[in-house]
Parts: sequence; C-alpha cells; structure tokens
Amino acid sequence: MAPPPTLAYSPCPNDTFVFHAWATGLLPGTPAPEVTIADIDATNTLAARGELDVLKISYAALPYVLDRYALLPCGGALGHSCGPLLLTRGPCEPAALDGRVVAIPTERSTAYLLFRLWARQTLPDSDVRTVVLPFHRIMPAIRDGEVDAGLVIHEARFTFHKYGLHRLADLGEAWEARTGLPIPLGAIVARRDLGPDGIARVADAVRASVRHAWAHPEASRDYVRAHAQEMARDVQEQHIRLYVNDYTHDLGPDGHAAVRTLLERAARAGAVPPVPAEALEPAGRLLPGGGHIGV
Repeated sequence: MAPPPTLAYSPCPNDTFVFHAWATGLLPGTPAPEVTIADIDATNTLAARGELDVLKISYAALPYVLDRYALLPCGGALGHSCGPLLLTRGPCEPAALDGRVVAIPTERSTAYLLFRLWARQTLPDSDVRTVVLPFHRIMPAIRDGEVDAGLVIHEARFTFHKYGLHRLADLGEAWEARTGLPIPLGAIVARRDLGPDGIARVADAVRASVRHAWAHPEASRDYVRAHAQEMARDVQEQHIRLYVNDYTHDLGPDGHAAVRTLLERAARAGAVPPVPAEALEPAGRLLPGGGHIGV
C-alpha cells in the first residue's frame, strides 16, 4: 500500500476550514494525508526544497517551484475585496513613504508582490526600504514607531483599528481597479512526479474537502479554533467567509487569468522569474458540477 500523501497548509482559518475533512479522514475512500501545519513562509520554503507532496504556498513563490510542482485548480485563496493593506500610524499621502521603512511579512509573499506593483505605479521615484517582520509583530511595530508602515493580510483587515492604525492603501482594491480580476493570494501545488492520475486524485480530495466544509460548517469549528490561536470567533468566521469562495472550489477562467496576469506583470517588473504560459495550466480533472454543493 502506498504511503499517505504529505500535505502542508497554514493555521489560518480559511486553510483549516478547507482541509479539515481531508486531514481528519472524513472523506470516504480517500486516505487522510500526513499533515504539517506551518506559516506560509515555512510552506514556501518546504516547496522550494521539494520536500512534501501537496502544499499551500504564496502565488509569489509559485515561479520558483513550478519545475517540481503543478498548480492545482482548487483549494487556494483568491477573491474580491480581500487583498493586503498598507497601514500607517496616521493619515498621510503615499509620497510620505519616500525614505521610510515598510514592514513586510516575507519577501516571497503575494502581499509584497502586490506592494511592489503598486509602488512601481504610485511611487516610481521614491526610495522605500523594507524590513521583514513576523506577521504578528507588524501592527504593534507600526503602532510603536519601530517602522513607518507595514503590509498586513488576512484577519488584520478586521483588527487593525484596534491598534489605532490608518489604512493608507488597499492593495487588493488597486489590483482590481487596474485589472478587473480577482486577487490571487495563496496557491495549492502538488508534486509533478505524482503523475497525472495522482495529481487528479489530490485535486478530487481537495474539492471534496471544500464541499464537505460548506455542507457541514460546524464540523470543522473546533479544528479551526484550535489552530487560530487567540483569534476571536467572529474574526475567524469573517476570515472564512472572505477567503473561501467559488475560486476555492475551482479557479475557473477568471482565477486562472488573475494568476497569469499577476505573474506576467511581476516578471516584467523584475520581481519574479518569467513563467512559461504552459507551466501555469492548472492540473487535476474537474469533478462534475461546481459551486457550493454537498458531498
């Protein structure tokens, strides 16, 4: 008997909600994987090393791993009105960032990629410096004056007011205004050496797990809460509603176009290596139907 697949995803509520059914053996006829839960910076690193079978990574990290991994058309995080925010201590114009320090969660985050594209248009002649800080440190660092601004994602959209911070820019809004496409944030990838059938089985399991999560939202509640650390329950629910959507079940044409456009623009800006179009073709067959359907 083949060993179970190895799977890594973040402790964020959208990931634990999506993968709960597969991870805990609730999908009939589908073996539960061996799970690693780690922050996205760690899963990006694991993918770069080629160590696991299936991983959630940043779209910004995708160009660096496509030789070993194929993009799955499901399970990831794309959407509307869900992009990263650029925060400051108080109201200011973007030009005030010239010569200032912006905290970022990691250099291979989609948030940083969207920031670079935004800054290229908005601050073309400015000298903006960056410093990498753990995600949980960014808002306190802005509040306490350790940095001048910071990039935040996910639940920080709902909590930054508690730190008395100001939203200088919504980088997701800027992206949608320029492209008319959803915001690509996190991708699910599977090792190419699993072969077409193996990758298809993984995609089927991911989609089935998404559908189970939608059909039985209470089933994953304790699992989500256990990994969400001190996040309030209402914030967990807002997080899931925002980041788990029809693009999670299937990228579809708009989702695929968003990924392709992001990486093409980033490559032209010198932010990532160029990616051949065929390398971005999502792998894994489509299951019949779509949308919010039961298992």
